[in-house]
Amino acid sequence: MTARDGPQDRYKAVWLIFFILGLGTLLPWNFFTTARAYFINRLDNEERSPFANKTDGAASYLLSMFDNFMTLCAMAPLLIFTCLNSFIHQRIPQQIRILGSLMAIGLVFLVTAIMVKVAMEPLPFFVFTMISIVFINSFGAILQSSLFGLAGLLPVSYTAPIMSGQGLAGTFAALAMIFSIAIGAQQPESYIGYFTTACVAIVLAIFSYILLPRMDFFRYYSMKDKTEYRVYNAELETKRDLIKKDEPNGVEQNNSKIIPIHNPDEKPSVIAIFKKLRDMAVCVCLVFTVTIGVFPSITAKVSTVLGEGNKWGLYFIPVSCFLLFNVFDWTGRSLTALFTWPGKDSCLLPVMVALRFIFIPLFMLCNVQPRNYLPVVFSHDAWYIMFMITFSISNGYLASLCMCFGPKKVLAHEAETAGAIMAFFLSLGLALGAAVSFLIRILI
Repeated sequence: MTARDGPQDRYKAVWLIFFILGLGTLLPWNFFTTARAYFINRLDNEERSPFANKTDGAASYLLSMFDNFMTLCAMAPLLIFTCLNSFIHQRIPQQIRILGSLMAIGLVFLVTAIMVKVAMEPLPFFVFTMISIVFINSFGAILQSSLFGLAGLLPVSYTAPIMSGQGLAGTFAALAMIFSIAIGAQQPESYIGYFTTACVAIVLAIFSYILLPRMDFFRYYSMKDKTEYRVYNAELETKRDLIKKDEPNGVEQNNSKIIPIHNPDEKPSVIAIFKKLRDMAVCVCLVFTVTIGVFPSITAKVSTVLGEGNKWGLYFIPVSCFLLFNVFDWTGRSLTALFTWPGKDSCLLPVMVALRFIFIPLFMLCNVQPRNYLPVVFSHDAWYIMFMITFSISNGYLASLCMCFGPKKVLAHEAETAGAIMAFFLSLGLALGAAVSFLIRILI
C-alpha cells in the first residue's frame, strides 16, 4: 500500500487531536505567565503584611526580579528534560511519556488552585511558585518533545496544528485573564477558577490522546515503517525461494535489484540525523532566544504613557503585551498551514531569523520601568504595540516553519528522532533567552 492508497484523515480528526495536544502543551505555562498579577500581588501583599517576617529587603528583590526568575525556572528544566527525552524516547513507551506528563501537569495545577486559599509569607510562596513552575515545565518538556517526535511520523502539515494549538494556548490564557479583570475579580480567591480552567484543558488533552490510536489515518502512518519492513521481508523470502527453484544445478544467482531497507529495530544515530537538520535546529534556537530574552521579562515592565491611573493602565499589559503577542504568534503559526515560504533549503530563512535580533534593542528603548541607564526613545504606546505585533507574528511563523521543515530533511524512519532533536533546540533557545533576559534587564 502506498501513501496515496492510505486512509484519509476523516473530518480532520487527527489534525484536531494534534491541535488540542498542542494547546495542552503550552496552556499550563501560559496560565502561569498571564497570572503574573496574581503572583506579584501576593508577594506584595505578604511583604506589607504585619505578620511577615523581617525580610523586606529580600521580599522586595524577589518582587522586582520575579519575571526573570520565573522565566529561568521554566526554561532551564525545559532544556534539561527535552535533552533527556532525546535519549529516553527510544526506551520509554510514547504512551507513558505523553499521558504521564499530562497527568502530572494537571496535578500540579490542581495543587496550585488549592494553594490560592493558603496564606504564606513571601519567601515560602516564592519558593512554592518556582517549584511548581519547574515541575510543570519539566513534564511539559517531555510532552512537547514526544509530541513533535510523534508528528514527525505524519505528513509535514501535521506539525502545524501543534504549533497553532500552542499559539492558541497563550491567547486563551490572556483572554481568561482579561475577563477576570473585566468582571472585577481582583482578589486572589478568584484565581481558583482560573487555575481550575487549565485543569479542564489538560483533561481534554488526555481524552484526545486516548482517541488518537483509534484513528486509521494515525495508525497507518505511525506503523507504516514497521509494516513495510515486515511485508518487504516476507516478499523477499518468497522471491529467494522462487529463484532457488528456478536455478540450474542449485547455484543461486545474484539479484542486484534486491536492496535492503531500514530495519525498525536498528536505532538511528542522533549525531547523523542532527547533521542533516542542523540549519533548522539552529534557526529555531535563535528564534526563541530572541523571544524569551525580552518576553515577558522586559515587555511586561513597559508602562503606558496614555492611561496612568485609569482603566487603560489596568488593561495595558494584559492586552498590549500578553493578548497581542499570543494572538499574532498564533496567527504566524497558523500561516504555515497556508504556505511555507521560504523553502527548507532557502538561504533567506536564516537571514529572516537573524533580523529578529533587532527587537532586543527596540524593546529596551521602550518605556520600560524602572530603568537606570538607557534613555526612553519609543515612549508612545503605539511604538510598543507596533513592535509587539511584528515581533510576535515573526516568532510564530518562523518557529513553525523551522519545526515543520526539520523532520522532513531526514528519512522517514528518522523522523521521530528528528522531531525530538528539533524540540531540544527549541528548548535550548528558550533557556538561552531566559539567561539573556537577566543581562538585558541589568543593561536597562
